[in-house]
Amino acid sequence: MITRKLGAALAAGCTVVVKPAPETPLSALALAEIANRAGIPKGVINVITASKNMPEIAKEMCENPIIKKISFTGSTRIAKLLAGYAAGTLKKMTIEAGGNAPFIVFDDADIDQAVEGAIASKFRNSGQTCVCANRLLVQSSVYADFAAKLAARVSSFVVGDGFDEKTTHGPLIHAKAIDKVDAHVQDAISKGAKVLVGGERLKDVGPAFYAPTVLSEVDPSSQSFSEETFGPLATLTKFETEDEAVRIANQTEVGLAGYFYSRDIGRVWRVAEKLEVGMVGANIGAVSAAYAPFGGVKESGYGREGGHSIDEFMITKFVSFGGL
Repeated sequence: MITRKLGAALAAGCTVVVKPAPETPLSALALAEIANRAGIPKGVINVITASKNMPEIAKEMCENPIIKKISFTGSTRIAKLLAGYAAGTLKKMTIEAGGNAPFIVFDDADIDQAVEGAIASKFRNSGQTCVCANRLLVQSSVYADFAAKLAARVSSFVVGDGFDEKTTHGPLIHAKAIDKVDAHVQDAISKGAKVLVGGERLKDVGPAFYAPTVLSEVDPSSQSFSEETFGPLATLTKFETEDEAVRIANQTEVGLAGYFYSRDIGRVWRVAEKLEVGMVGANIGAVSAAYAPFGGVKESGYGREGGHSIDEFMITKFVSFGGL
């Protein structure tokens, strides 16, 4: 994530101040050390680590006139605060905020491929990525087949120590993440959802582990429909028509990524255009690539990383010559 921002900034000739999340400072520090060993001059890449006084640090970075550009990845709530701070100096910003990705399986999809795509999209890093599928919408005629195959695959996961070769999935980042996943599970169950796999904390494995979970018959009024879970929870909801699926998919204030499976090329183009997201995966469970623009719409933010993101760190100046 930092390299995606750094690469464009350095290519544009900018010096950089990196403020990593307090939970994950070591990778940023290691990157700075690697840059130092590679010969990048001191002062070009700077890292600030902190777990206290976060509002004050953010305010300084956004309001200080020396800083000309802010690139932020995080929650929509924090993104709005930073945008407010930066407004005082009209700083240019790139914001990649929260997601709530729909994953739609139509009745003409290759179900086996759709299951593998759902695994890749939903359970990568135990569901802790901003582009993870958050709401799985499945057409009623293939719902039972998809649900059974997905549950079978998820039940084969091995949760545990990442240094154990048998382990397929590891822990969540902290206790709050575990609490949120469990709250979404319990909320969905209270509204009629059924547990196909998982649905519980794995206290015998460790305090930060939650069983990869598949819930069926999830009501759209559930918390997991309006909030990003950011954990190993796959919720399944039936739909009848294409229009209904698109309507449900777009019923969210954010729009980072969206996925769907269909073998009808006409439907592929229709749905891709109608989904209110910045990135679409059609018959694929991954949308991120270094050469492709990465970013969202609505309250998922603005600006793009990757692709031609060097433009985000530059300004356009027009010079008109005369009288030479």
